[in-house]
Amino acid sequence: MSNIQLTQIPAFRRGYRFQWEPAQNCHVLLYPEGMIKLNESAAAVLTEVDGTRSVGAIVADLQVRYPEAEGIQEDIVAFLEVAVERFWIELR
Repeated sequence: MSNIQLTQIPAFRRGYRFQWEPAQNCHVLLYPEGMIKLNESAAAVLTEVDGTRSVGAIVADLQVRYPEAEGIQEDIVAFLEVAVERFWIELR
């Protein structure tokens, strides 16, 4: 059972910046101590994180963009749980 609620709003933690990195040919999450290279799925979710939209809105948008992806809500919530545990994002 997830601790994340669909009404919560994810935002990047202070000092973290999400961006496309041409040298790495992928999206990355930059932070003061380094950089995290992200796979396409992680980048698709984090692209939606803007500090104003709820988890439910992010799930709904990604369900429209990837209608063939079964169980996408569970996958998104599971990824966001990992992102919270690793202190990449915080939930309000």
